[in-house]
Amino acid sequence: MPSIVSLIKGERGLEPVFRAIDLIPFKEALEPFDTVLVKPNLITSDTYETGVTTDPIVVEAVITKVQELGKKAIVVETDGGMTSPDDAIHKTGMMEVIERLGSEYINMRKLDEKVELKVTNPRAIKKFKVAKLAVDSAIITVPSMKTLLNTKITMGLKNMFGILTTTNKFSLHRHGMNKVIHDVCKTLPPILSVIDGFYAKSGAGPWSGKPVKMDTIIASIDPIAADATGARCIGINPQKIKHIRWLHESGMGEIDDIEIVGDKISDVYQKW
Repeated sequence: MPSIVSLIKGERGLEPVFRAIDLIPFKEALEPFDTVLVKPNLITSDTYETGVTTDPIVVEAVITKVQELGKKAIVVETDGGMTSPDDAIHKTGMMEVIERLGSEYINMRKLDEKVELKVTNPRAIKKFKVAKLAVDSAIITVPSMKTLLNTKITMGLKNMFGILTTTNKFSLHRHGMNKVIHDVCKTLPPILSVIDGFYAKSGAGPWSGKPVKMDTIIASIDPIAADATGARCIGINPQKIKHIRWLHESGMGEIDDIEIVGDKISDVYQKW
């Protein structure tokens, strides 16, 4: 069975996100869970039109769909080592959405209950720490669509690096980020990926580069297939992205056996 990935072309708003989510079996994926963690990318306080951080309107749509299922939605981030999301949650407009919807925000680094997860057959790290909440809940990764020098892309899978509560996360870069992303996502995979491509970012750095108006939303319960599709939308062969290929080889998801529903890659394609 191919993995289903929804791809929707549309101007910034709630409806394209709703359509993308409704085209995938998100209800079945979230059914076993009472609490759902929504993990945006809040690496800086740059606002959505830069393409650096996740658009609050995408998070609003995701929270709304989770709440419609009668589940608790919590927006989560952790300190990045050099940056803190506690300012970004306000400056990006994310907190206004969270409060209006009756959701909540948690910086998981500040939670007392942590667990250490062991990685089976690791490529780089044998274990890592996360909040116990992350293990007990479903995780929806909601990244912005970006490129990055050392991993080629940073989308749903790379966004999971932000789940770690390790004191010095930046030091993990020395192991090679493709390897670290593989180990984190293999051990604690997100249940669902919703990629914000309303405004994306092309460039080599995590926050440097130029914004690209893609008018695109990608969603899947297979986060490997979602990232592979995101890569193809900007002219990158996902087979050449190591963490995607390794996770596919681990049996975590599909790179090529994908059924795209909604719109087509050719409808949104921009070669970066």
